[in-house]
Amino acid sequence: MVCSPLYKGIMINKISKRISQFFKWLYIKLSKINDTPQKIALGFGLGVFLGIIPGAGPIAALVLSSFLKINRASALLGSLLTNTWISIVTFMLAVKVGSAVTGANWQSISSNWTELMTHFHWGNLFELAVLKIAFPVMMGYFIVSLALAVSAYVVMFVVIKYINKRRKVAQ
Repeated sequence: MVCSPLYKGIMINKISKRISQFFKWLYIKLSKINDTPQKIALGFGLGVFLGIIPGAGPIAALVLSSFLKINRASALLGSLLTNTWISIVTFMLAVKVGSAVTGANWQSISSNWTELMTHFHWGNLFELAVLKIAFPVMMGYFIVSLALAVSAYVVMFVVIKYINKRRKVAQ
């Protein structure tokens, strides 16, 4: 199917408008949170971390943020932003990072993981062959999640400080 340049331009404008609206929404949500910048940034970083880790997510972010006494709203927001939306990218990154750390071949880990997920049986979960596949992937997820969470914390801390500074100037 061939698309006209006008149609492509309209689609690019729609996508860029939605991205712009998303960041405006995020800015508004973050500016309404009444907590310290550290707690907001920690909550967001925790949410990003748990949103990327398979099997964790928004509920884990809420429970853990409550237990750690950090901002639950930003933890939920960070988890929802990363939970499944970037899973394809993080999966391949986790496979490559985990394989590099454990010294395994990432192509074989990726194909074996796909095979494992398509023919999954609970009885095979703790077999040595499955653990040789799952360990590099989970190690990769942990490292990728930790790196993205630390990055999210730093970015969020700077953004919240900027929002607070603008709020004080406006008053």
